[in-house]
Amino acid sequence: MVPRYTRPVMAAIWSPENRYRIWFEIEALACEAMAEYGTVPKEAAKVVREKGAAAMAAFSDADLARIDEIEAETRHDVIAFLTWLAEKVGPESRFVHLGMTSSDVLDTCLAVQLVQATDLLLKDLDDTLAALKARAFEHKHTLTIGRSHGIHAEPTSFGLKIAGHYAEFARNRTRLEAARAEIATCAISGAVGTYAHLDPRVEAYVAERLGLRAETVSTQVIPRDRHAAFFCALAVIASGIERLATEVRHLQRSEVREAEEFFHPGQKGSSAMPHKRNPVLTENLTGLARLVRAAVIPALENVALWHERDISHSSVERNICPDATIGLDFALARLSGMISKLVVYPDRMAANIESLGGVVHSGEVLLALAKAGLSREDAYRIVQRNAMETWTKLGTPEGKTFRQNLAEDAEISGRIPADVLDAAMDSRQHLKALDFQFEKIFGEAGPKQ
Repeated sequence: MVPRYTRPVMAAIWSPENRYRIWFEIEALACEAMAEYGTVPKEAAKVVREKGAAAMAAFSDADLARIDEIEAETRHDVIAFLTWLAEKVGPESRFVHLGMTSSDVLDTCLAVQLVQATDLLLKDLDDTLAALKARAFEHKHTLTIGRSHGIHAEPTSFGLKIAGHYAEFARNRTRLEAARAEIATCAISGAVGTYAHLDPRVEAYVAERLGLRAETVSTQVIPRDRHAAFFCALAVIASGIERLATEVRHLQRSEVREAEEFFHPGQKGSSAMPHKRNPVLTENLTGLARLVRAAVIPALENVALWHERDISHSSVERNICPDATIGLDFALARLSGMISKLVVYPDRMAANIESLGGVVHSGEVLLALAKAGLSREDAYRIVQRNAMETWTKLGTPEGKTFRQNLAEDAEISGRIPADVLDAAMDSRQHLKALDFQFEKIFGEAGPKQ
């Protein structure tokens, strides 16, 4: 991911330095386990740990260059690292990597990195959930128009709209926790995964100390269905980000103007048009969501490796693992900040509710007529006729409100009292289930209006 969309803490997880520290820890733990089970001299394991740890603590650009230099000759990244480590440890290095294969190190390291990345993403989700909850309660009783097909439907609560996104991100957090559990898998099983040269207890020892579980069957590599499920979880979260971003982009449109991104002092919207206030953050989030979702197909195609292993997955994961996690981390951080600072215009929302002359209350009028004794078919015909009369003449000299047209309709006159029609036009009736809904979503209803 380009630096523009990269936060330092997440980037550090995918740095060569972090990767090599994890590689060393895997090798040192395996060596210590072998010493405990009698395969390696305990003193040798102690030397590997002490000298290797000192080398990692002093790790510098010169060490990176040295590993790169070795790899340029060997054309093998793990061998290059092991050669560098041997230069630091000395003769005892011959006990490092005994019976292991490169994928034991690579796949277990990747699991650690993905767990580290996921823990950051879970924190990001918590921040997003906190921002959404705060705004949902703030605007619990703020009336706004609900839309279906982009067209005015019936009034709703702006807080409830936000609460719906909160519920989605809460589900996404559960999905990510499940993905973390599935990806947190260790394999120290040797060539083609048979433990032919390794005690299986070594794998269990390493897994426990790294906070992982031993892979059920590692065919020399950890099966990639786990990774595919992980990236699918990231993609679902990205889609949730885009859904919320799209909502804000719509609300900020000049014709709507019900909410907008915070416009910073000194911010410029256009090089040519000084008046512009564009939804640049949510447009950016839409693009980042596309990038995160783009990792799904390559991850799914990585599942079908040849026999016990090939490395067709390797080049894919070197790209999608950092890019997808870095991109999602940045997007979630941007989303929570955007929601916290979102500027909301309740007066504009109220005006938009009535901007079609009151026809958005047609559903309640339909019910009132049905309760008064009309068939549903007749009630629908009458209400639609008056709604269309209002709609088609909006803004014209002869135009009348929906309430006025209903009052003058001969089929309604005398059937429904005026106060019943007035009550049908009251937007607040759409808020009567809010406490129930908020209790269902948040476990609390919050303050009463």
